[in-house]
Amino acid sequence: MILLIFGAVQLGLIYALMAMGNYISFRILNIPDLTVDGSFALGMAVSVMTAISGHPLLALVFAALAGACAGLVTGFLQTKVGINPILAGVLTMTALYSVNLFIMQGKANQSLFGHNTIFSMLENLGLSKNASRTVVVLVIAVLVAAVLAVFFKTRFGIAIRATGDNEEMVRSSSINANATKCVGFALANACVALSGGLVCQYNQSADTGYGSGMLVVGLASVIIGEAVFRHGGVTRGLYAVLTGAVLYQLIIALALKVELLPAYGLKFVSASIVTIALAMPKIKSIIGDVIKRKKEGV
Repeated sequence: MILLIFGAVQLGLIYALMAMGNYISFRILNIPDLTVDGSFALGMAVSVMTAISGHPLLALVFAALAGACAGLVTGFLQTKVGINPILAGVLTMTALYSVNLFIMQGKANQSLFGHNTIFSMLENLGLSKNASRTVVVLVIAVLVAAVLAVFFKTRFGIAIRATGDNEEMVRSSSINANATKCVGFALANACVALSGGLVCQYNQSADTGYGSGMLVVGLASVIIGEAVFRHGGVTRGLYAVLTGAVLYQLIIALALKVELLPAYGLKFVSASIVTIALAMPKIKSIIGDVIKRKKEGV
């Protein structure tokens, strides 16, 4: 049971990076970004090939940079080409499937068994397997959240937040809203790809189809985190997302442990959580109307 909890916490911290990316696009920029599924797999592809060449630490850096490039493409399609935000994300995500196969030399999956990973590097220093995994993912997740929290308090970070709140006001203030959007998407997808790169080294394998459904998992983490911490500033929101990702993985792990649902039902559960959470304002409104009518005797 302890190992199960450790594993869930580790995965939660890894997926928290992806959830932070979703938080940036959906909550800060207030724009739906469907690039996530493709950029997550992109991070895996870049990470596995770089790690195979003997550079597991650089693999994570390159994965994040590749994800940032994918985000810039989506931002460019939206701001310069004038494509609908949802369609722009879909187009980038679709193109990334071929890009990922190209990076992985035409193979749908690649194995890292027999090669060094960022986790095995710490194991070589004397740490146990569980300790090395926990230390790596905890340090990276907290560090990324801290860096993003500081960034979004800078002048340019505030401009990105303002773009999501009121784009017309930002443009009237002579701020380049197109640039803030592109940087926002780059940051979001860099986080997502970094998460994919870590998952790749954690599982010691990469698969081009692994990113399917990651958007829903990220949204579920965001919603659970916000339900626990309520609404607040960006810093609070980022750490709420981190907590939500860990709680989500713990819920899934416990559900599997007691066999409440088969393994192939996890994405259905994720979709259900997101659907219910998004429908809550409407549900509360309906309940409020019913209570009001009863009080008025209608």
